[in-house]
Amino acid sequence: MLIVSQRHRRTEFIMRYPLAVGLLLLLAFSACVQHTGTTVTPIPASTSENQTEIAFAEARNKMVEGQIRGRDITDPRVVSAMAKVPRHRFVPPECLSEAYTDHPLPIGYGQTISQPYVVALMTQHLALRPREKVLEIGTGSSYQAAILAELTDQVYTIEIIEPLGQQADATLKKLGYNVHCKIGDGYYGWQENAPFDAIIVTCAPDHVPQPLLKQLKDGGRLVIPVGPPGYYQTLWLIERKDEQFQSTNLGGVAFVPMLGEH
Repeated sequence: MLIVSQRHRRTEFIMRYPLAVGLLLLLAFSACVQHTGTTVTPIPASTSENQTEIAFAEARNKMVEGQIRGRDITDPRVVSAMAKVPRHRFVPPECLSEAYTDHPLPIGYGQTISQPYVVALMTQHLALRPREKVLEIGTGSSYQAAILAELTDQVYTIEIIEPLGQQADATLKKLGYNVHCKIGDGYYGWQENAPFDAIIVTCAPDHVPQPLLKQLKDGGRLVIPVGPPGYYQTLWLIERKDEQFQSTNLGGVAFVPMLGEH
């Protein structure tokens, strides 16, 4: 918070009595130096930061009530995660004022952080249970990974853009989330740690990657947007039953395209 004190100008007095004014200013400055604790005490940074965090918490609660709980997100664990994870810690400084608005925000390198409702919707359809292993394709800002980490302690995430992946890993560690991060092409999944109970894809390929289907456990769930780049895509829930896959259309979405050579 920036506090600007009001200035009282006495132009006529200054013009007529410049020497007296100079002496008064000198005395005032000396008094301030000697009595800093009572005369010019600045607001501690922690107080300002606390006020800012309180404002963000209020915005987050409003987001949850209006955009999450107020729509079709009914899983209490997902609602709780959305209420807890500080989205403003995952957006660029220039986007802080929009951190809790219901739309995606740019995070650099042509990528975005998804709108809160879509994050909650995709997470709800994953139906994660504690201790289940989940893989995220497209770490981005790592906000989605943090939401997942509130639901299970086995979260794996892959980002193809190295600077984004490094920044995401640092952000997660700073906030205390134990998430396994990797720089690589998510199209091929993470074979070394397969199979997964759930896989969530936050970028849109033009077809469902077969490696991801193969890395699903029996009974596993894959939530993925599929469609051509530059257009709306369809969000799918794909569930594995033995060697069969059942697909459910969850509606239209708009995601950045999946990168890589496939």
